Amino acid sequence: MEILAYPTVGSFVANDYRTATVFQKYGIDFCCKGGRTIDEVCEHKKISSDTLLNELNEASKDTNKQLADFASWPLDLLVDYIEKRHHRFILETTPSLRQFLEKLCKVHGSRHPELSEIRDEFNASADELALHMEKEEGILFPFIKTMVASKNAKQNMAKPGFGTVQNPIQMMMYEHNVEGDRFRKIATLSNHYTTPDDGCTTYRVAFALLKEFEADLHLHIHLENNILFPKAIAMEASLLA
Repeated sequence: MEILAYPTVGSFVANDYRTATVFQKYGIDFCCKGGRTIDEVCEHKKISSDTLLNELNEASKDTNKQLADFASWPLDLLVDYIEKRHHRFILETTPSLRQFLEKLCKVHGSRHPELSEIRDEFNASADELALHMEKEEGILFPFIKTMVASKNAKQNMAKPGFGTVQNPIQMMMYEHNVEGDRFRKIATLSNHYTTPDDGCTTYRVAFALLKEFEADLHLHIHLENNILFPKAIAMEASLLA
């Protein structure tokens, strides 16, 4: 595995998601900030690029952590997967997390005032993600499926009302950055989802679910930012050539 082969953090993870664990170990954002180069993140984190590359190579050899080769999937299949796996996870998990966090604020809020901020940040994120997913499912994803159908049928494609696929993609990526920042704040406020000594079962369950929510969001954003969106832009360019 060489830097020249996969010049950005996002491209490393797009090629092999097993390498995500290495970037996570060093606190390197591979989804919202996946466009940075290996040299850039190593300089920022004050780590050796040789050390990082060696660990990335080792991670890619781990046969116990093989995942689907998302980069090879047709775009319409990837869109369906994101919607049914990641969008559904958010919608199904949000109500329980809202209830847990509200209960924590009532029971433990006087001793842990950070809980109110965690609750407010999560509620804001859940509201924004719901709107975000509506836009993807109502506008961007259907257009990507239209492009795939046009390419497969070798037919001309009508220009969309939003001009180019890059326009909604830029908006979606901006919103990804906002939610990525929110969850970095939640992670900090929660001491990286560490239950305090006086925490109850609800405390542990809520923080474990928050941690799972963030991990799922990271994979969700990675699939879009580093695989789906670049391929959709390239497909549109080939159809209009």
